[in-house]
Amino acid sequence: MVRDTIIDWQIKQGAIFQKWSCPVVGETTDGWLNDMNGFHVKAEHVMQALESATSGSIAEGNVGGGTGMITFEFKGGIGTSSRKIPEKLGGWTIGVLVQANFGRRFQLTISGVPVGKHLLSDAPFTNGKNPLNREEGSLIVIIATDAPLLPHQLKRLAKRASLGMARTGSLGGNGSGDIYLAFSTANPGAANPSSGIAQIQTLSNEHLDPILFSCVHATEEAIVNSMIAAETMTGRDGLTIKALPHNELQSILNHYGR
Repeated sequence: MVRDTIIDWQIKQGAIFQKWSCPVVGETTDGWLNDMNGFHVKAEHVMQALESATSGSIAEGNVGGGTGMITFEFKGGIGTSSRKIPEKLGGWTIGVLVQANFGRRFQLTISGVPVGKHLLSDAPFTNGKNPLNREEGSLIVIIATDAPLLPHQLKRLAKRASLGMARTGSLGGNGSGDIYLAFSTANPGAANPSSGIAQIQTLSNEHLDPILFSCVHATEEAIVNSMIAAETMTGRDGLTIKALPHNELQSILNHYGR
C-alpha cells in the first residue's frame, strides 16, 4: 500500500523520470507500543505526509516512523546530527538521520560514560540487567553528503554508521535488523548528460578519513538526540516507556567530568 501510494504521488508530481518506479520503504518494528497489525496507516495518511513534507529543520523524537520506537529501553525515535568538515580538509558536510529502536539499558553509553548502569529503573524488558546476554531491535541510518563520492565509497561510508551505533553501547545483536544507506548530492545531472558522456568528479580515497570519522560521530549523536527529544509514551496494552531523564543524565555526565 505505501509503495503504491508513493508511486501514485510521483505520477501526480511528474517525478518519475523513467518508465517505472520502485520506491523502497523501510521500517523498524514498533509492536511493543503500537498495534502494528491493525493496519491503521492508510493511503490517505501516506499521501498527506508526502504532500506536507518541507525542507528545513527536522522534527525529532516521537514523530513519524519514530513514534513507537524504544531505544535502550527509553523512549526513542527520530534523531539527526551533522558535521561540517573544515575548509582545509575539503569543507564537505555530512548529515545523518536515524530511526532508533534498539539496545538494552545496561549497554547505554553517552560520551564514553556507562550511563545505562546508573539508570536502572523503568527498564521494562531487563530491569537494568542482562540475564540472557541478548539484544533485540533495529536501527535505520540515512547518511547524506555533498562530497563527490562513488558508489563503492558511499558503501564504505554507510558501514561507518555501525561504529556510531557501537559508540552508544550497542553491539548489534542477532535480533538487530539494521539498515544503513548513504548518498551524495554531488555531480548533479550525471545520470542524464546531454552529450551522452558524463563528467564526474570524485574524491580520492586518501581524503576520505574526515568524512568517515564525521559519519561515526554524527551517527552517535543522532542516536542520542533521538532519546533526548523523545517524550514518555503509553502505548497499546498500557505499556509505558519513559523518556531519558535529562537532569539525571546531566548529573551522571558531570560526575564523570563530561
